[in-house]
Amino acid sequence: MRRRIQLALAITSASVLSACANFSAGNLFSHYSAQNQALYQSVKTGQYQQAQQALNESVAGDILDNFEKGRVAILNQDYSNGKSFLEKSDQAVRVQQDKATISISDTATSVGSLAVNDNLNIYRPADYELGFLHLYLGLSYVHDNDLEGALVEMRRANQVQERARKEREAELESAQKEMTSQGLSPNLGSVLANYPDAGKTLQSVQNGYLFYLSALLYEASGDLNGAYVDYRRALAVAPDNQQIIEGTKRVAKRLGMSQDLRLLEKRYGAAELLPQGKSRVIIIEEQGVVRALDGWKQALPIFDSKGGTAWYSMALPYYRDTPKQAFSPMQLNHQNLSDSALVDVDAMATRDLTERMPALILRQALRVVAKEQLRRQAAKDDVGNLLFNVWNTLTEQPDTRSWLTLPEQVNSASRIVAPGQQVVTVDGKDYSFDVAEGRTALVWLSRQGDNSTIWHKQLGRL
Repeated sequence: MRRRIQLALAITSASVLSACANFSAGNLFSHYSAQNQALYQSVKTGQYQQAQQALNESVAGDILDNFEKGRVAILNQDYSNGKSFLEKSDQAVRVQQDKATISISDTATSVGSLAVNDNLNIYRPADYELGFLHLYLGLSYVHDNDLEGALVEMRRANQVQERARKEREAELESAQKEMTSQGLSPNLGSVLANYPDAGKTLQSVQNGYLFYLSALLYEASGDLNGAYVDYRRALAVAPDNQQIIEGTKRVAKRLGMSQDLRLLEKRYGAAELLPQGKSRVIIIEEQGVVRALDGWKQALPIFDSKGGTAWYSMALPYYRDTPKQAFSPMQLNHQNLSDSALVDVDAMATRDLTERMPALILRQALRVVAKEQLRRQAAKDDVGNLLFNVWNTLTEQPDTRSWLTLPEQVNSASRIVAPGQQVVTVDGKDYSFDVAEGRTALVWLSRQGDNSTIWHKQLGRL
């Protein structure tokens, strides 16, 4: 009995070390995607009110919990609370980034999670998630007609983007060399922006949605130089996107960038400003929900010199191969719109997991060693081994934490129109607004299932 008490105390001690972080029965015996299955399915089917009801109060800490709350509130057209939740995430990120590299609390959390599972670690958001945080804060300011506030968030988002690119510079340059060796034509956007021409690799590191929105907002504010910087960056990431191509040529022409304009027009055709007596509608369309991480588990036996057997569960996150959800074409004034891809969020999320996988595997190996040492100290008989094996099987859970309510992909579309009332039709539902002669209107919508959230703002003369 004494040995069993020692085993229980030893097993529990690792959990106690994590009590200051994300210690809960959910994180101990389950993982993030499983705990948020109802939330995920509600968003995926466009049931935004149900999604708000399915939100967990506290699962992954202030950063990730408020990511989800903010995103779902925005989809449910609760824009004020959506912005408030995202601001709470932002504040938590600032606190995390301002902390010393190593702290007593973080060390305790790391030790505890090493002996239990990684879900008890403090959540550190991926670069692409931080980019979306500032993007959605920026959109919240646009929705509130605060262009200056939106531009502040765009600058912060661009800092995240630049840091991510610099951290992966060597790999991007390697990908560029491989593309060059295959005789592929250079990406003009990469040339103009001094970016590595790394194709799909660059697209999984940099967010074309963010760059394009930033460029539009700079252009709307009259800062053509700032707009041109971000149009070139967007073109490097999404070289076939028609709205980015048009914006880059338009601003190059207005700035008198004759050398760049010659290159752009040679590749993409003549630059055209908005014809007299006409107006423009630009649409940014989010589709679906990013894939949620799933968990893989494998039981492995370890035999000791005394003939005893311990079972250890290896648990790692992975993405299932699932088909993208198909959506009907949008219509503007009862005519179908052709859209162009801005970003594949699935690709960015998969890239992040690939980068984290070596560290996850290393921690799994270290955890097996730590647990085996714990077992040998406390489990001296068959009953003790059985208790330990059951504990290990139940508590070894994959770390599936990620911002799982983000869109799956984002597209853009545009059309020159006659001034006056415009009608956007999405899944048979009409949304009407006006645009004055010589002006441009931006329409933002997010589509999940057969439902959507939509609003518009006037950008002025572009």
